[in-house]
Amino acid sequence: MTLQQYIDELRAELEWNDDPAEIRQIKAELKAALAALDHRKRER
Repeated sequence: MTLQQYIDELRAELEWNDDPAEIRQIKAELKAALAALDHRKRER
């Protein structure tokens, strides 16, 4: 799975999830994944 696919999957999970604890976890993972993607783009 690519980083972009992982980000897309996390976003999809946020759309249907209604558990506050899981939403916090997903948002944290999404934030980290987006930062990693940004870092990769800056390295190019």
